[in-house]
Amino acid sequence: MKKRITVVGGGAWGTALAVQAVRAGEDVELILRNPDLADRINNNGENDFYLPGISLPGALRATTNYDGIRDSDAVLLVTPAQHLRETLTRFAAHWTDNLPAVICCKGIEKETGALMAQVVNETLGNVPVAVLSGPTFAQEVAVGLPAAITLACEDRVLGKRLVDLIGTPEFRPYFSTDVAGVEVAGAIKNVLAIASGVVAGLKLGDNARAALITRGIAEMSRLAVAMGGRVETMMGLAGLGDLTLTCTGTLSRNYTFGVALGEGRKAKDILAERRSVTEGVHTAASITAVAAKYGVEMPICAAVDQVANHNADLRSTINALLQRPFRDELESAG
Repeated sequence: MKKRITVVGGGAWGTALAVQAVRAGEDVELILRNPDLADRINNNGENDFYLPGISLPGALRATTNYDGIRDSDAVLLVTPAQHLRETLTRFAAHWTDNLPAVICCKGIEKETGALMAQVVNETLGNVPVAVLSGPTFAQEVAVGLPAAITLACEDRVLGKRLVDLIGTPEFRPYFSTDVAGVEVAGAIKNVLAIASGVVAGLKLGDNARAALITRGIAEMSRLAVAMGGRVETMMGLAGLGDLTLTCTGTLSRNYTFGVALGEGRKAKDILAERRSVTEGVHTAASITAVAAKYGVEMPICAAVDQVANHNADLRSTINALLQRPFRDELESAG
């Protein structure tokens, strides 16, 4: 018997996940804010704003009405991280106590330093929570190219059920119980992808990019452990896998933002041209504040924050990183 999945968020990733849910054989509704876009998806079978040129299955229904949430078997939350609290506040009256909230956005709330699972609990109460995160570009998932991803849930029985709900041979969810670790990894990788783009834009070479990714994992691991995650998660799909993809792939919004910075453009000018949210810019500010709270040193993420959010001089910021004292590779400070 088909299960009903509701996907909240009609951007590229939300649309791709809705397509995947249809592919998994489920009854799927995609909730978005733009009624004109919803009509075009339903009438033309294409999200021409966020996934142009990709045909969507006829079974996918787009709507701006969220009354149907209460009849769902699971809800995938794919709104930008900084808007999740506002979105869930609108939905709260429609949410039942046992309805799983599957977090598919990556970030740390700028105002509070909260991970998305905390935002869900604060707005919806003690509902079941899972996190879906890993190395997945929306365009590739939408057309059915092979991908693997982590699905984290503290409730093993529910987590396995959600894996079966959305998994197919081409879209392989791997189960984890480390919700905090998966969330931290997904948030930080966006910031590090900006740094990797800067390396490419400045033509600093492959050696520098490899060093950045490796030391970035060290920063990611320190904060994850401080926030209750497990270090081994950083070596999995949600950590190393997603970091490798977004630090090397030209489909990454965060990476291409960094490339443009490295080529000499200003952050505000790059962002003004974009339709989709570049999560790493917001998350860089959040991580800097959270790292200070936990006493965790994260020099790469702090440098991205300075350049992306405070208009710091790029060359001077990089030189300051390179002038840091030499350290033992495995010591706790970066």
